[in-house]
Amino acid sequence: MIVGVTKEIKRDEYRVAMLPVGVEELVCAGHQVLIEAGAGLGSGLPDAAYAANGAELVESAAEVFSRADLVVKVKEPLAVEWPLLRPGQVVFTYFHFAADRALTEAVLQSGCTAVAYETLRDEAGRLPLLMPMSEVAGRMSIQEGAKYLERPQMGRGILLGGVPGVAPAHITILGGGIVGANAAKVAAGFGADICLLDINMDRLRYLDDVMPANVDCLFSDRHTVREQLQRADLVIGAVLIPGAKAPRLIERDDLKLMKPGSVVIDVAIDQGGCLATSRPTTHSEPTYIVDDVVHYCVTNMPGAVGRTSTYALCNVTLPWALLIANRGIERAAAEFKPVARSINIMSQEVTCAAVARSFGMPYNPRFEV
Repeated sequence: MIVGVTKEIKRDEYRVAMLPVGVEELVCAGHQVLIEAGAGLGSGLPDAAYAANGAELVESAAEVFSRADLVVKVKEPLAVEWPLLRPGQVVFTYFHFAADRALTEAVLQSGCTAVAYETLRDEAGRLPLLMPMSEVAGRMSIQEGAKYLERPQMGRGILLGGVPGVAPAHITILGGGIVGANAAKVAAGFGADICLLDINMDRLRYLDDVMPANVDCLFSDRHTVREQLQRADLVIGAVLIPGAKAPRLIERDDLKLMKPGSVVIDVAIDQGGCLATSRPTTHSEPTYIVDDVVHYCVTNMPGAVGRTSTYALCNVTLPWALLIANRGIERAAAEFKPVARSINIMSQEVTCAAVARSFGMPYNPRFEV
């Protein structure tokens, strides 16, 4: 099989979808690997490192898409890449279809097979290809929150941990999954006062056992969320429904409950965001203000720490890319349920129920297991 890796073109995206060791593994398995020149530079990986491990360097993404049977990426294809997609080609990346109808329709029309990192679910219910980037985003959310609480960034002028005689910041985290748990651990290290909310009582019991003393675990309902908004200096949106649009937990009128200069980091923005006022932003222009509340809604947070994120991502994606390359997508899906669950679109049909529900599209359950 010919496997291709393109340079990511999303704004401020510095990750790359394959390490040089991934090239070596694929070549040793009998595959040909195409790498677009410069694809790894944002993560400190020079072209020479790929060539030394058997990759063929090509000059354009168009050549990669035209030749590759399997294209491995980090982020969803952008509009300029949609015409390059072709029938029968497999694209393996983060798609987040539920947040983007135009992307969904373009991929459907292309006839390619969309294999989404974010819906590859194992038998324990975990999302192994989403997990490392959720860890990065969760930890980054506190770094970014600390920055944007500073007065020059239009925040309240609050130090997360406070100082003797001055209370620390109050942080509300909506969602106790991987993002929320990592955010809570980092925030606890700063010495902040944290409330971590979730609707799963088993998860809350676990978190209550393992979290430091300055993290309170609360059941999430409408009243609790509103009470927390009144107290919060920083809110982290960390909710997830795999493959589906994020639930909206904060309405526009709810912002009136928040203190002027408070900050919201909506990590759920990749799936549409959990605030009514959220809209995608970039690392170059990360924030905007609505009703005196600073909104940070960057859609590719881990892209800012490209080297860390690339290694963390490729550690978990390479085995699956090898499996798909070795068997082909049909056989891989037949033999491995996680692969079947990761196929969102195939043969111009939506095969992921959550994506179909998001847009009221016809749904073929051929790969839902």
